[in-house]
Amino acid sequence: MRVSSQWKDYTLLDCSDGERLERWGKVTLVRPDPQVIWKTPKTHPLWKKADAVYHRSQSGGGHWETRAPLPDRWTVGYKDLRFHVRTMGFKHTGVFPEQAVNWDLVSELIRRAGRRVRVLNLFAYTGAATVSALYAGAEVVHVDASRGMVQWAKENAQLCGVADRPVRWIVDDCIKFVRREIRRGSRYDILIMDPPSYGRGPGGEVWKLENEVYSFVELCRDVLSDEPLAVLLNSYTTGLSPAVMQYILGSVLCPAHGGSAQSGEIGLPVQSTGLVLPCGATAIWRR
Repeated sequence: MRVSSQWKDYTLLDCSDGERLERWGKVTLVRPDPQVIWKTPKTHPLWKKADAVYHRSQSGGGHWETRAPLPDRWTVGYKDLRFHVRTMGFKHTGVFPEQAVNWDLVSELIRRAGRRVRVLNLFAYTGAATVSALYAGAEVVHVDASRGMVQWAKENAQLCGVADRPVRWIVDDCIKFVRREIRRGSRYDILIMDPPSYGRGPGGEVWKLENEVYSFVELCRDVLSDEPLAVLLNSYTTGLSPAVMQYILGSVLCPAHGGSAQSGEIGLPVQSTGLVLPCGATAIWRR
């Protein structure tokens, strides 16, 4: 498992009985996590003193119970990067801290390339991967269907001092955008894909990752440059194993570009136990 262990402003303090106890800067949160099926004693004192707790609803969704005054948003840092976070609907904060291992990997590829690198970040959310790639010196196209998330990503770019670097902010359906880029002849050296497990397309069609991922990777193959560096495919879908994602990337990309694919879980260290909480998976093809 690849572990995001270099955070200073984020700590997974403890986890038990379907919940995480986390520190985000000076704010402590309790959030649900379906991976946490063990029921170890919740002895950490902050379980009872967390600033906010997210409660799931039996009918779907949920709500935040705020136990202490919280800012509308606050800032956390990872190495030289800064991100706005806030308590959002459906338990999220705007940053997935386990993804830091992938930000580091992509940054290293960019710095070692010795040439201009173009990055396409699809389903790009609030832009942590985008600003990390910009900071490393890449040219980035950031695509997400949510206008609010793209605006948030722009604000994160301002925080990190990279808003004036070569970046395009695109509010669009990712599949439609990739098809247009192929027709336009636009090509990219690194592709980052973080598709949702479920969703709906612009025409109301249902997206289910297990059913769509192979054809989507096939489509994205045609937007890669002649000498691509890497493709990253993230998943939080328990029904889609890392090995399956690895096989998809390898079978689609290796015949066209050589290289090899690998995969594995990514996770976060748990301060109270020294163990690691699995937090999804990433498959990576590299030339």
